Amino acid sequence: MRTVILLGIMTILAACAMEQSSSYHRVQSVPIAGEGGWDYVSVDSVARRVYVAHSTKVDVLDADSGEVVGVVAPLDGAHGVVMATGTGRGFASNGKANKVTVFDLKTLAITGTIATGNKPDAMLYDPATKRVFAFNGESGSATVIDAVRAKKIATMALKGQPEFAVADGRGHVFVNLEDKSETLAIDSRRLKVVKRWALAPCESPASLALDRTNHRLFVGCANHMLAVVNADNGEVITTLPVGEHVDATAFDASTHAVISSAADGTLTVIAQDDANHYHVAQTVTTPLRSKTFGLDEKTDRLFVPAADFGAAPPASADNPKGRPAVLPGTFTMQILEQ
Repeated sequence: MRTVILLGIMTILAACAMEQSSSYHRVQSVPIAGEGGWDYVSVDSVARRVYVAHSTKVDVLDADSGEVVGVVAPLDGAHGVVMATGTGRGFASNGKANKVTVFDLKTLAITGTIATGNKPDAMLYDPATKRVFAFNGESGSATVIDAVRAKKIATMALKGQPEFAVADGRGHVFVNLEDKSETLAIDSRRLKVVKRWALAPCESPASLALDRTNHRLFVGCANHMLAVVNADNGEVITTLPVGEHVDATAFDASTHAVISSAADGTLTVIAQDDANHYHVAQTVTTPLRSKTFGLDEKTDRLFVPAADFGAAPPASADNPKGRPAVLPGTFTMQILEQ
């Protein structure tokens, strides 16, 4: 019995040591010029570029050195940016202008704009169809763009407020409806909603990631939880705790980790034991309001935007949530690695 207990303790200590040795920590802080807030971060792990939507522009960084190498501008309320692999084009949403900006991935020069619904936010590139989806938060719709021709081909009604989306690369797109607490499955070839899944006990789903091998969706929810969902039938398999106002989630296939960032200054790393079992392996302290990040699938590095903020103002028509402003000259990209 004593031997069994000792072996058990040794196993636990070894597991703890393994998780601690692979803890995320900051290795670099890169200052980025410009004012205003930010939103999504997209990493091109092949081309070695990092794109961060930053108010009136998209800042572009070298994924290896962290150096700022360019900018896509001007934009009007930048939210999401995607790289349409194989087409040479990038697409960025302009939430205030109700447009998508098209740009050249090599030169970063703007080559056109495409009209969307109201307040395009999250962006998605579906490699199976070479289509870009711009999800319009205020219209409850998705604007679908042919990435090869850079032309709008359809507008899909979603019957709810879309927040974030992922593609499985086989012709299926999944998108959260924040106001309905649902996830939709879309046939990206037929442009049809084929499944609509309730996510209870998850409330107001925001972030979304996908394990393509095990067909598992990871949904970050407003009520401090991450839901693991079967991507074939919509079953909520389990939930795990995450921070306040989670806004970005990624699945790292090489480390089998689900990573979620929240505005309360926490980044939760969840270990995947198998397709249906998970545990929280680490909670990383990040700057307050650093609610988004990007994952470099080549190096497992995380790119976390951060800034200092002023005092919160009273709520107003232009700022109904009373969000504090970013202090000029404080915007940075925090680079974390294991």
